[in-house]
Amino acid sequence: MSLTILFMPESAYGPTNNSIGIGDILRRRGHRVVFAAEASWKGKLEALGFEEDLVDLAPPAEGDEEQDAGQFWKDFIRETAPEYRKSTLEQLETVTKPIWDSLIDGAKYCEPQLKAIIERVQPDVIVEDNVITFPALLTAGKKFVRIVSCNPLEVRGEDVAPVFSGLPADHRGEWDAFRAEYDRTHREIWGAFNEWCVEQGTEPLPDLDFIHEGDLNLYVFPEILDYTDARPLGPTWHRLDSSVRETDEDFQLPFARTGGALVYFSLGSLGSSDVELMQRVVDVLATTPHQFIVSKGPLHEEIKLADNMWGAEFLPQTKIIPLCDLVITHGGNNTTTEALHFGKPMILLPLFWDQYDNAQRVDELGYGVRLSTYAFTDEELTGALDRLLGDEQLRARLAAEGERIRGLDGLRKAADLIEELGQRSDA
Repeated sequence: MSLTILFMPESAYGPTNNSIGIGDILRRRGHRVVFAAEASWKGKLEALGFEEDLVDLAPPAEGDEEQDAGQFWKDFIRETAPEYRKSTLEQLETVTKPIWDSLIDGAKYCEPQLKAIIERVQPDVIVEDNVITFPALLTAGKKFVRIVSCNPLEVRGEDVAPVFSGLPADHRGEWDAFRAEYDRTHREIWGAFNEWCVEQGTEPLPDLDFIHEGDLNLYVFPEILDYTDARPLGPTWHRLDSSVRETDEDFQLPFARTGGALVYFSLGSLGSSDVELMQRVVDVLATTPHQFIVSKGPLHEEIKLADNMWGAEFLPQTKIIPLCDLVITHGGNNTTTEALHFGKPMILLPLFWDQYDNAQRVDELGYGVRLSTYAFTDEELTGALDRLLGDEQLRARLAAEGERIRGLDGLRKAADLIEELGQRSDA
């Protein structure tokens, strides 16, 4: 039975790429796959074989030219970059809340557009890979799938650290203070958004959560990092140990290998907008005997690479990580799970949102090293590099775990579960 499946991912690269990966499997199985992505993705999804029925999340600026994919969040990150030097507690008011404010504005603005898209497309299943409820997706009377492409602390629990905190799992002393500050900074905007959602016809939101559960709930996070022993999930929740898209172009190393290790460095499409930070890391890495592939991001022309490096604005990350010995990352969920999918240790430099949670989890379980993103010393970065590359036992353990994760094939597991939901008559 052929299904019509409507994907609505967040405009950022991580959730959109995850949806592309799953959608590509479903498309190749003969299903009709439509993307209600944000308008800056125009043409990029169609080129991959999908239908596009796109939305605007804000009124276009006067005289505005066509934007790059995800441009809104790139601009937001660049403008708020000074706030990333603050603690996660301080960021709640100056980074996290403004992100929710922008997301809420977008959800309200595109509500009538989404209703019209659903009326046109008539999907059997709606798949949302985002962190906020779009009421039209829930009130359409269609089977609804929620994908969590962020750290799964997004699903709260008393026995796990609060989301966005980056706090340790085994030291609870700061948990209550962080939760209290989250309540103080977010209670008012959550209450107003919850009221608006109910007015649109949804059920009330869970307390201080900005998104509802689906008929089916998928989250992308390897079992070796997961929190389910401390915070079990209900029967509608399914873990995808990884979800690595198969649409990236092939990659051949454009340089000859020397005697050192090969390291991939990326702060993601958003984090790389902090040129000062990118250049600082590049300059330290230039002093080492290793070779580096650098994902330079949208401001690529402003980043000067050293002789032991090669990079470009966009890179096929899923084809590059398997070639490397180690990954230096901001701790975005896609890069973190992809590094473990291919069995690579990590050095993590978190900036905002759930990146702190991923960095802390990798560090506290021994699969990498979390550094202070703006306060690390040259010796801390080079020392972490030497230590992880020299730990043969860790690298062997990660290689074996990567093989296990790849064998679980989270991409096709996700497609199977979405198909099963679409073909059920009781959902």
